[in-house]
Amino acid sequence: MALGRLEHAADLLRDGKVLWVDDRPEGNAPLVELFRSIGMQVDLALSTDEAVPLFRRKSYDVIISNFNRGGDREAGIKMLRVLEQYDIDVPVLIYTGSFAPERGVDRRIFAGATAPVELVHYVIDLMERARLSSL
Repeated sequence: MALGRLEHAADLLRDGKVLWVDDRPEGNAPLVELFRSIGMQVDLALSTDEAVPLFRRKSYDVIISNFNRGGDREAGIKMLRVLEQYDIDVPVLIYTGSFAPERGVDRRIFAGATAPVELVHYVIDLMERARLSSL
């Protein structure tokens, strides 16, 4: 079902810009390749420190992050404060093994996904909003 929706939304997704912040990107490689195969630009950062120069230099449609990076269980939430500090207003998808809203919820968190198919649907949702709102 997600692949059919992905094919249907391909024109909206093409040239979409995603920043993916995760200290273990190898686990996301199949999804990164899927997004790139339909023409999306996906930049990778291993930490918030690596992400800062990227999101300050380039605008993104979506930021995907996890909560726990480098042993810091709050790294994803702390990144939201950094986005606020730089006045970056980009929706964030939390992609994690188990989404626990009690760990922190912020207006920037569009959704939490625990499965690849959920993440694909949320990326499509956000890209549809971004593209259709600019018409």
